[in-house]
Amino acid sequence: MLTILKIISFIGLGFTILPSIFVLTGTIGMQLNKNLMILGTVLWFGTVIFWMNRKKKNP
Repeated sequence: MLTILKIISFIGLGFTILPSIFVLTGTIGMQLNKNLMILGTVLWFGTVIFWMNRKKKNP
């Protein structure tokens, strides 16, 4: 479960960073950039709170 949350978090982080690079190169427009960045922000902040700064349990 924790691994899935981390993967989703990093996908969201990618949706936050990569669209700006695509706009810089002219690959996508500004409206799509805004939509992807909002999606990435929601994914990142919606999932990172469950795994970041959590102490591991001893087995």
